[in-house]
Amino acid sequence: MIAFIEGELEEVNGSSVVIGCGGIGYEVVVSGQVLEKLPNPGGQVKLYTYLQMREDGVTLFGFLDRDTLSVFRQLIGVNGIGPKAAVGILSALTADDLRFAVLAEDERTIAKAPGIGAKTAKKLILELKDKFRLEDAFEKKLMRADAKEDLQESPASDYRGMVLETIQALEALGFSGAQARRMVNSVEGAEELTADGMLKAALKHA
Repeated sequence: MIAFIEGELEEVNGSSVVIGCGGIGYEVVVSGQVLEKLPNPGGQVKLYTYLQMREDGVTLFGFLDRDTLSVFRQLIGVNGIGPKAAVGILSALTADDLRFAVLAEDERTIAKAPGIGAKTAKKLILELKDKFRLEDAFEKKLMRADAKEDLQESPASDYRGMVLETIQALEALGFSGAQARRMVNSVEGAEELTADGMLKAALKHA
């Protein structure tokens, strides 16, 4: 089992890259999201990997963080979605976006991924919605945002509480849980809003 590969980026070939490590060049299939964040050839890169073994060959799939690799594993656990289709989904959507789309039962967003139609998107939601939790989805998104901004102090707890209160308020107004989550997820710049501002902004996406 190859948990990760760390080394010099030697080549970028379409949807795969070659990483030099210990005198060996490893070809790794990556998503469009990964390609956009890679350094120029010659730079150092670390990819967390999934090894697919088939009769016709062996393929390595690579991801920039363990969380995305975990979501990839959940995707390929869905009947009818193989590793290449899962990479296609994670090219169109980040791990965070996919979690929110599943929790909001947003078939249209998931169906935007290449090779994923409405029927497959619905099936994916049905099989994954019980594996994702709203609180975890927001926590992971906030952790990623905090790391990106290199903040010393995080308002994560207050923000999560405000999100849950907003969802509860929307449900009290008659919206379903799925509708409430979708509305909150559609709010731009939510981290900068007050609880009242978030509720008003969410209602605009009803």
